[in-house]
Amino acid sequence: MSYDQAEKLRNQLSSDRIAKTIAVCSGKGGVGKSNFTLNFSIKLAQENQRVLLFDLDVGMGNIDLLLGMQTDNSIADVLNNRISMHEAIVKSSYGMDYIPGGSGLLEFVELDKHKKAIFYQGLEKLLREYDYVLFDMGAGMTETALFFILAADECFVITTPEPTSITDAYGMVKHILTNQTDMPIYTILNRSRNNAILDNFHAVIDSFLDGEAQGLGSIPEDGNVMKAVMHQKPYTMLYPKTKASKAIDFILKTYVNRADRTGRKSGSFIERIKHFMKG
Repeated sequence: MSYDQAEKLRNQLSSDRIAKTIAVCSGKGGVGKSNFTLNFSIKLAQENQRVLLFDLDVGMGNIDLLLGMQTDNSIADVLNNRISMHEAIVKSSYGMDYIPGGSGLLEFVELDKHKKAIFYQGLEKLLREYDYVLFDMGAGMTETALFFILAADECFVITTPEPTSITDAYGMVKHILTNQTDMPIYTILNRSRNNAILDNFHAVIDSFLDGEAQGLGSIPEDGNVMKAVMHQKPYTMLYPKTKASKAIDFILKTYVNRADRTGRKSGSFIERIKHFMKG
């Protein structure tokens, strides 16, 4: 095969590829959702996967903060047609790309059809350039967040052992399954001191909800996580041998082994989000 033929084949394969979309959410704030999403994305990228992280935690800019970076543009600039989707992408030094968050997401459902079409077109192109696109959603369940969560191929729900966090996470899972019973949901218990809590959480889901969720694992309480935040570095990079970093490695391995056997078959992310947003 000639060089030109090989290049043409690679381009064709790339054009046929559609990224798997994952919405990462939590029932309440302060559970370490953005930190998990960032570190998981980095480890996924280290597995030779092309990863894009959307910071949709409106107005918080957590990914910028955790990476110690300052960026001029955000998803809000894309929604307001000031820049293209590609121009909003920031290349990190850890192998994954991301698009910073912004306050404009709140008005997304109110955009006219022309602006939504521009957004869809930009996003559809990105889905053909990456293997995984992760959406770091804001805590709780806003109308806009629900659209993105229900449109995604899969959903990660992050919780901590505190009773209020578990209760809110259960409410989040219930809300998702009520609207989309076939949604593959994975749960992660952060700052864990007892792995049995995650098992008990799933027992309640199995007993009372029409649907299911799968546990990916627990991340133990680890003081090095906060140290990494203070240094504005991902803890899996700054402290690769610490307990939390090893837990991310285990969660990634568990996810990869399970993800090949799960996934939604009906429609694409773009088709679903268009449906939920009514145009």
